[in-house]
Amino acid sequence: MHCGPSLPFLWAMNVTVGGRPRHYRTVTFDRCANTVCLIDQRLLPHRLALVRTQDFKQTAAAIREMIVRGAPAIAATAAYGLAQGSLAFRGSDWRRFARHVETVMRTLAAARPTAVDPLNAMRQVRAAMRAGRTVAEQQALAVAAAEEFANQSVSECEAIGRHGAGLIRDGMRILTHCNAGWLACVDIGTATAPLYMAQQQGRKFHVFCDETRPRAQGASLTAWELAQQGIAHQVIADSAAGHLMQRGEIDLVLVGSDRTLGRTGEVANKIGTYTKAVLAHRHGIPFYVALPLSTFDWELASGLDIPIEERDPAEVLGAWGVVAEPGSDRPLRRPGRRVYVRVANPTSGARNPGFDITPPELVTGLITPVGIFKPTDLWRCRERLGWRG
Repeated sequence: MHCGPSLPFLWAMNVTVGGRPRHYRTVTFDRCANTVCLIDQRLLPHRLALVRTQDFKQTAAAIREMIVRGAPAIAATAAYGLAQGSLAFRGSDWRRFARHVETVMRTLAAARPTAVDPLNAMRQVRAAMRAGRTVAEQQALAVAAAEEFANQSVSECEAIGRHGAGLIRDGMRILTHCNAGWLACVDIGTATAPLYMAQQQGRKFHVFCDETRPRAQGASLTAWELAQQGIAHQVIADSAAGHLMQRGEIDLVLVGSDRTLGRTGEVANKIGTYTKAVLAHRHGIPFYVALPLSTFDWELASGLDIPIEERDPAEVLGAWGVVAEPGSDRPLRRPGRRVYVRVANPTSGARNPGFDITPPELVTGLITPVGIFKPTDLWRCRERLGWRG
């Protein structure tokens, strides 16, 4: 079931398949077939399946339809998609090739506009391509740069784990929101990286996974990851977090980010993150954001300028799940077909913003590959955090 190369890192994530642990990356690239290979995250936790996209338009559709999701994962997917689109060009005309590459970039960047990582990743690939003197050289450089970005993303997640693990003490109860694990990255994860490192260091703790309506990434993806890793956890309704905080049952909140403004420290993340930050602030609970360097936006000056994706209202009005196979009374052990179930009143509409903005005064710290920073320190430390002017 592997698709493309998989570079082993110190503590890459494994999935138990047929009783054996097996290493997967969320996204890889097959240079010979010019295909991007993705774990289909819509099917988890009930089925692990891989999808190959045959061209850059299919790759953009996979991002848009959330076959792959999570800012670092879609960044690597966009980088590979740019390489894929570049390789598909036939001919040696420099100007036609440049126009083609711009079309590929625009298509991939438009797939999910809130996260800045895909744009940053493609800019990195495009900058590397400029060293090529021919179309063929630029195509080869695109593939190499995309692989470099993916490998660097994994290295950054490892570093986030090392810096963040010290925040986790024995017996802690930790709240997560959405999925910022290895499924949201190429490997290891951002908000989960400190958990995995702390587990390796022998600490015992308990994780509460917000279900994260409307797509339930916490209930389906984060909980699946933690179960695979053997970390104690429970899924809670999004609205239960305040109750647990009020009763002293949460000690730390760890979330990811889809875009963090380096000028202001504002954090864009999955809808509901702002609510958790307000609750944590009210109850004096540390609230940390874990993110790779590609998630920083050094250009925008206000969170109000971040494009907030409005998704299909059907996500709010119903839910996807699996039904039992005929004759089975154990649907979780023998899942059948995947179905959509309408939950809301048949004549009602819905609003479905995918993200919200958490102001810097509600963020205790940002866990990055180069250390933990206060939101107010980002601009002063911008060169350490990847700013290039």
